[in-house]
Amino acid sequence: MVKTTVYLDGDLAQSLRQLAALEGRSQAELIRDALHEFTRRRKKPPIPGVGEFDSGESGVSQRAEEILAKASASGKWRRQRSRGTHR
Repeated sequence: MVKTTVYLDGDLAQSLRQLAALEGRSQAELIRDALHEFTRRRKKPPIPGVGEFDSGESGVSQRAEEILAKASASGKWRRQRSRGTHR
């Protein structure tokens, strides 16, 4: 786990202490649970590049293997070396 500092106003800090005592849990556990739930519900940021281009063809995902094999055979595509590999 990573330690972090969060500043709370007095009323919120008191409510957190009371809730922790009432539930028999630590304040840190309550905060972790609340942040986990909050981040789970938020919209995830899109993956860069996804949806930015349109090939103009439908069904590309269903034909991916065929398209890659054809591109490889014609020399238009080749597998790149992994980044950690050096010559």
